[in-house]
Amino acid sequence: MGGGGRKERRGDNAPREEPGILPLTSSPARDAGRDPTRFVLVQTSHAGNVGSAARAMKVMGFSDLVLVRPRFADVLCHEDAVAMASGAADVLARARVVDTLADALDGVTYACATAMTPRDFGPPTFAPREHFAALAARPERVAFVFGPERTGLANDDVYRCHACLSIPTDPAYGSLNLAPAVQLLAYDWRPALGGFGVVPRTAPVQRADMHAVQGVLDHWQQVLVEIGYLDPAAPKKLMPRLQQLAHRMALTEEEVHILRGIARAATLPRR
Repeated sequence: MGGGGRKERRGDNAPREEPGILPLTSSPARDAGRDPTRFVLVQTSHAGNVGSAARAMKVMGFSDLVLVRPRFADVLCHEDAVAMASGAADVLARARVVDTLADALDGVTYACATAMTPRDFGPPTFAPREHFAALAARPERVAFVFGPERTGLANDDVYRCHACLSIPTDPAYGSLNLAPAVQLLAYDWRPALGGFGVVPRTAPVQRADMHAVQGVLDHWQQVLVEIGYLDPAAPKKLMPRLQQLAHRMALTEEEVHILRGIARAATLPRR
């Protein structure tokens, strides 16, 4: 698919470069090496959806966004798009606007339509997750193509693609807004490419050793006798049951200190 005569437009008031963001002069070829996936939005009607799609892409580590004949010529700097991007202004700043889907797919080797397969003929249809496992193993330059919010992709646009992706939804209501559809595909595609690890937000806790746990149980046994809940002459199975409860709780050192403090407070003289 040739790129000759392709017209690309950017808004004159596009968001400025943010600290730590790649310069706006980076070429599509260089971006392709950094980001192996392109998201293509065809004839988008609502500027806010463009911003939301940019945000959905960024949180999953994607940045190559191409718009085909959006409703607003200045969509990349439209106030609704910038507001809904919410931190993904760099994705909008690097996005491109082109005149045809052929231009948008320039450099792509495998295109996925997010639409129903036409009834007469067309590319095969897959659920995203099951298809991505095999697709990620191939050295493809992948594009996900999304149609207009109201009508979806035209058949001629679907025919340009190698596959149709159908997000499994409730058969009674399968209507997805544009940005959530982008988010779902980006979320499923990212782990197929390798994914990101979950970053823990709290320090690991130190589990109490058995000596400390037994100390809690001994302390509580003393308190239970003092308050009349445990009869030492007929203890039955109360303490073994509490011991099993303590094991299931997997007490931490801090929790041991809390339980010992409660036991001490329970036997203090009342004012």
